[in-house]
Amino acid sequence: MRIEKKILPEYFKKVVSGDKKFELRLADWECNVGDILILREWDPTKKDYTGASIEKEVSCLIKTKEQKFFTDEDVNKYGFQIIGFK
Repeated sequence: MRIEKKILPEYFKKVVSGDKKFELRLADWECNVGDILILREWDPTKKDYTGASIEKEVSCLIKTKEQKFFTDEDVNKYGFQIIGFK
């Protein structure tokens, strides 16, 4: 499946440069390993797309609601960190 999503310029540049190798998204849409994620740069001041986009194949997907590593109390107190690797 091909899935299009908006991405803010500061994050888009990091994806294009290769520094950002992950996305944190609300899981309100279906996504699977092998899908193509089309990230379209969105200018929030103009409220319009810039015309730039990049396509990435989904290679790993972890849905946090299914994970029971942490207590609800700890999640509410500390939140999560999303960590990327090079």
